[in-house]
Amino acid sequence: MGNKRDYYEVLGIPRTATKDEIKSAYRKLALQYHPDRNKSPDAEEKFKEISESYAVLYDDEKRKKYDKYGHIGTDEAFRGSASNFEEIFKDMGGSSIFENIFERFFGGNRSGSDPFGFGFNFRGRQRGRDIIYDTELSLEDVLKGKKEGIELPKLEKCSQCSGTGALHGTKPRPCKECGGRGQRRHEYRQNGFMSFISMEQCNLCNGKGEIIDNPCKDCKGTGNIRKTKKLSLTIPPGVEDGMTLQMSGEGEPSEDGIYGDLLIRIHIKPHKLFERLENGNLLYNLNVNFTSMVLGTELKIPTIDGTEKIKIPSGTQSNTILTLRGKGLPRYGSAGKGDQYVRLNVSIPTKLNDKQKFLLKELDKETQKNNFNFF
Repeated sequence: MGNKRDYYEVLGIPRTATKDEIKSAYRKLALQYHPDRNKSPDAEEKFKEISESYAVLYDDEKRKKYDKYGHIGTDEAFRGSASNFEEIFKDMGGSSIFENIFERFFGGNRSGSDPFGFGFNFRGRQRGRDIIYDTELSLEDVLKGKKEGIELPKLEKCSQCSGTGALHGTKPRPCKECGGRGQRRHEYRQNGFMSFISMEQCNLCNGKGEIIDNPCKDCKGTGNIRKTKKLSLTIPPGVEDGMTLQMSGEGEPSEDGIYGDLLIRIHIKPHKLFERLENGNLLYNLNVNFTSMVLGTELKIPTIDGTEKIKIPSGTQSNTILTLRGKGLPRYGSAGKGDQYVRLNVSIPTKLNDKQKFLLKELDKETQKNNFNFF
């Protein structure tokens, strides 16, 4: 996933591209790199890359997710999103050419969704449902990373029938009504030369393409059983609030036996001392009495992983910010740590005894003589 090119870059379009521009760019590139037309060694890989890019960017929900998280959570999106390519390839010799290419790349059968709206459908091998798990971390967890054991209720492939749904020793049979396709094709002719084709789900097999005469007793013919699975999550240092991490293949299985992913959503708890800033930086507010700000001092303050001494020069003004280099949090996806900023706030006493009042008045007189505004 880390080596994938940006989908917009693959199609050569800006991030503001409309759906029509996405479709147009894909059609041009698909015709250029179709393996039955382009015999260069890398044509098939480029064809798969542009098809995957189109499948994600043309789908509004997948595009929104990709724009926010990048390739996280969009892996195998092409296999999980059937797209209508028949109209695109009709000027290259008909839909049968693409059907062969589609099955060669992705093991697909016909059926599925139709974003082009032409009434033709293809069904790739369907991917299972993703599972979302929310976990809450402290800033200390962000500093060091965290390993967490969880118990996840999820569907698993039935061990008795190996996910077929059929009783052990038997197997499903192809549906005679649809010929194992899961869909029925209807063709309507008008004026002797114009035809319209529609595809609808087979009512006999409910779109599965096969019939189970003897269902498995354990899973009741579904092929899956709900179990509690123990998993160990490893959260790397430096993660951000709202980030989603991915564990491939730990979701639920589809009828085709392809598992979805486990998506781990990160929530960072507020810290009682530190405010998290961008790029791994932290902010710590320190209240200092005004005499220390005037005369200067050295103080020991907390950091996210210990303590550190800071020197406050004499004459320091309120809201001055000091920087402790490298005392922040790790930067996710890159080397190094952020910094800790220390904002100095003047602490004004609210209760003074008589001696303190006298001394302050004397100080005020002295500063007035020298035309010096102390505050």
